Amino acid sequence: MESGYDNDKDIDVISLKQLSYALAIEKTLHFKKAAEQCHISQSALSSGLSDLEEKLGVQILERDNKKVLVTDIGKEVLKRAHKIMLEVHELEHLSDRFKPPLSFPLSLGIIPTVAPFILPKLMSELKITHPKSNIAIIEEQTAQLLESLRGGTIDAAVIALPYPCEGLEVLEFWEEDFYWICLKDHKFAHQKHVSSKQVAESNLMLLSEGHCFKDHALDVCDLKHQFPQPDLRASHLNTLIQMVLGNMGNTLIPEIAKEQLTNINSNLRAVHLNEPGPHRRLAFVIRPNYTQKSSILELIEVCKRTLM
Repeated sequence: MESGYDNDKDIDVISLKQLSYALAIEKTLHFKKAAEQCHISQSALSSGLSDLEEKLGVQILERDNKKVLVTDIGKEVLKRAHKIMLEVHELEHLSDRFKPPLSFPLSLGIIPTVAPFILPKLMSELKITHPKSNIAIIEEQTAQLLESLRGGTIDAAVIALPYPCEGLEVLEFWEEDFYWICLKDHKFAHQKHVSSKQVAESNLMLLSEGHCFKDHALDVCDLKHQFPQPDLRASHLNTLIQMVLGNMGNTLIPEIAKEQLTNINSNLRAVHLNEPGPHRRLAFVIRPNYTQKSSILELIEVCKRTLM
């Protein structure tokens, strides 16, 4: 039976190292930084890239003394290289499916409006139930986390829905509503619920662009096209809470943040937002063929217990 090629001929084989060099340059757009990332000399990196380009018969990068640019054909090459390296990574970890959950290192990305309010309880519980677990935490906004997940840089991400997750597997584990935060002497402070109309009249402060919580809050309140561009561009919910304490306005927070952000200060009131819920849903997101899914399912069970 013929194998599809002539065994007697020399075959120019593309190596995984060459692909990793090209991807490192794409990431840094800097040969010296890419070489340091790959733990090789700059000349070895350049030689490996030139070898790859010669074997493929295309120019992947344009480079001079000042800048590095990816060519149009280079973008297609690097897109396929990402997929190849990801498949290799999954192949190397195929045996993880047969290991006990959380018995090997994991990298977990979590959005900023979830991380501070779930991680302390989660990690404390894991110390008891899975003392040998080894989880690296990356806190980033949703777009960056999903990009890292698709590229194989992280194993899983905890995000808030709704959010587009095409090509990924979504495992929901929690639902929650939003609470409007004001000072105790505000005219709405002693209501059981607050309406979107009242929220709109209250000098609402939200997180800066890029945080999905801002979009979720505006969507729930139907204020997407009415919310002015604020001077304040806060990156953390705690900053907004401090602004409320300074009588600069009012804000919205998710239910999981209520205890940590408001219960410790008697000058604040948390009033439930009276709009159809749940206002957001939390989920773990993984790649479809991820080999360590059993660990993620175990993490979901631990999260549910700590949030109850």
